[in-house]
Amino acid sequence: MSCSTGGCGTTSQNGFDPNDSQAMAIQEKINNHPCYSQEAHQHYARIHVPVAPACNIQCNYCNRKYDCSNESRPGVTSSRLSPEEAVKKVLYVGGNIEQLSVVGIAGPGDALANPKATFRTFKMLQERAPDLKLCLSTNGLRLPDYIDQIVKYNVDHVTVTINTVDETGEIGSQIYPWVHWEHKKVWGKEGAKILLARQLEGIRMLTERGILVKANSVLIPGVNDKDLPNVAKKLKEMNVFLHNIMPLLSAPEFGTKFGLEGVPSATDQEVMAAQEACGMDMKLMQHCRQCRADAVGLIGEDRGAEFTKDTFATMTFEALEDVYDIDKRAKKHAMIENWRTALAKANERIKIEQATKAELSSTGETKLVAVTTAGEGVINMHFGSASEFLIYEAGDKAIKFVMHRKVENAYCSGPENCNGNNPIEEIKQSLKDCDLLLTEKIGECPMNELREINLITDESYAHAPIEKSVFEAVKKHFFAQNAEQSAEI
Repeated sequence: MSCSTGGCGTTSQNGFDPNDSQAMAIQEKINNHPCYSQEAHQHYARIHVPVAPACNIQCNYCNRKYDCSNESRPGVTSSRLSPEEAVKKVLYVGGNIEQLSVVGIAGPGDALANPKATFRTFKMLQERAPDLKLCLSTNGLRLPDYIDQIVKYNVDHVTVTINTVDETGEIGSQIYPWVHWEHKKVWGKEGAKILLARQLEGIRMLTERGILVKANSVLIPGVNDKDLPNVAKKLKEMNVFLHNIMPLLSAPEFGTKFGLEGVPSATDQEVMAAQEACGMDMKLMQHCRQCRADAVGLIGEDRGAEFTKDTFATMTFEALEDVYDIDKRAKKHAMIENWRTALAKANERIKIEQATKAELSSTGETKLVAVTTAGEGVINMHFGSASEFLIYEAGDKAIKFVMHRKVENAYCSGPENCNGNNPIEEIKQSLKDCDLLLTEKIGECPMNELREINLITDESYAHAPIEKSVFEAVKKHFFAQNAEQSAEI
């Protein structure tokens, strides 16, 4: 358990002991990293640059016509950039989105299957945007070969996709038909065993050098779901920092083997069950959005359409460095940190990461709370505009963040479409196990629809800090009697 509450002793904003120098060094690395810190993701932006089109393994959840399905929603293709174009884009975006803190290479294939483009991009970024954190994502097959380059270019956050630790290759062979190894395709169990050995070796080498490792695991119902707790145990043994359990996204129109064979997508409830099974062994990333390989902006938003190649490609590096303006960016980041400090104080530190029900509730009873937000840690989005919901589990003692849930269509996509034909059924299905919705504003019609699934809605916490509001609202709606009894004692 990672503790963020005042009752667990003196901790920093992210729950680290300020007297532990090693822990505080890790906090410094993740403090403004939106993928590695759940707290940071509502304040800081990231950009992925698609300079790595080739891949060296085949996954049954991937269609090679599109992006790597592990790092993106299937059926989408990112625009591809040269290293020079990628760096220009980063400088241009960083000047326009001053809260940009991280640049990553996550595809659209595999970063280390394209080493020349990947490390040329990092080299140029190190020179021209030294205030940015550098990240890469990889399937791990070539990871041991490039440890020295990763260290050389200060890439101190690496994500490795590892879907099984089954040493027989049985589970892996159901996920990976082949891997490209030593100039040939190696099929089935043999290929899966090679991949696993290389992944584990690479992870060991990274952690030995102090590089933070996040492991991605795709939850594939009926294939690796029972093995994921073993993955979590192995990751903990190897000092992996964070485990991200992502749902398989599968449908025939995606053109993947799993999709065509009818392997179902993982549901929100299946993801929650997997998190429950793995969370006591590993710190979990629960705010992942499976971002595109050319994602831009806060996690949960995609501003890529604002920054097409024609907006920056003809500009010189000198002009772009003026746009980037490191001093101005530093002032923006300082403002964000001041706001986060005030927000932490307002939230009264009532959140516990990876908590058990006993730590959340004096009776063992907890409630699921959905929240609509546009970021900055407050409830500041109308229900009609929300295409995703943050989900918290809350009791009468504390709360914890569980996951985000995305829907394909917001309830209202504009005044011209608010004609009674709103897509409420998908939202009701997504929130069917939730007890309470906190939102900035909601109309009477959707409120009545949500009552049909016994979902209480409350707009009285508009523009208030999320965590404190979740805790107070749950006590108000569900645990008022508990609070009264505690007061009497």
